[in-house]
Amino acid sequence: MRKGIFFLTMLFLLAPKMGKAQIDEDKLGAWYMYFFDTTFKESSWGLQGDIQYRNWDLGGDLEQLLLRGGLTYKPKSTNLKLTLGYGNISTGAFGSETSKTQESRIYQEAIFPVQFGSRIYTNHRFRYEQRFVENQDFRTRYRYNLFVNVALNKKTMEAKTVYLALYNELFINGQRDIGDGRSVEVYDRNRLYTAIGYVIKKGLKVQLGIMKQTTDNWSKKQLQLSLHQKI
Repeated sequence: MRKGIFFLTMLFLLAPKMGKAQIDEDKLGAWYMYFFDTTFKESSWGLQGDIQYRNWDLGGDLEQLLLRGGLTYKPKSTNLKLTLGYGNISTGAFGSETSKTQESRIYQEAIFPVQFGSRIYTNHRFRYEQRFVENQDFRTRYRYNLFVNVALNKKTMEAKTVYLALYNELFINGQRDIGDGRSVEVYDRNRLYTAIGYVIKKGLKVQLGIMKQTTDNWSKKQLQLSLHQKI
C-alpha cells in the first residue's frame, strides 16, 4: 500500500516534467517558407500570403503546415499597409505520434515600415488573431513583430545585396480559458531570429537563418529557409 502511494506521488510530481520532455528541445527543427505580396496594378489594394512547412526536426516530423492569405489595403500617401486575412493550420505532435490538430484563423494586421539612412530597413507589424482551434473554445491572440534588415555589401537593398535580417516577435494570449477546465498563460511565446539574406533581383530575395522560439512550456531552435517575392 505504501509503495503504491509512493509510486502515485512520484508520478504526480514528475508528470509536468514528463510532459515537457515530450519535445526534444535540443533537436534542431526546420521551417521552409514562401511569402508573396502583390498589388492590383496602381490601386491601393493587393494580396499577400505565405506557405510554411514546419518540422520538429530537419524534415519529416510535421510540426505545422500553415496556409495563409489576405486582402491588403495601403492608404494613399502613407507607408501603412492593412491586411484582413485567413489562415488554415494543421499542427502535428512531436515524435512518432501521427495525430493532428486543425485550426482556422482570421487575422487583421498593420505593417508600418521605417527606414534609417540608406542601409537600415525596419518594419513594425501588429497582428490580431481570432482562433478556432479544434477541441478548444474560441481564442484570440495579439502579436507584435519588429523586423530589421541591414544592407551589408551595398548601400541599398538592390539586386545582389547581401543583408543581415533580424526580428523579434512577442505573442500575448487574449482569452485564457480554452474550455473543459483548461487554461493558457497570458504570455504565449517569443520568437528571436537572425539570418543572412540575399536579394536575387528586384522583388525577390532569400533568407537562411536560425529562430529561437520560447513558449511558456519549452524552448527550441529552428532552422529557417525562406523565399520572399513581391510580384
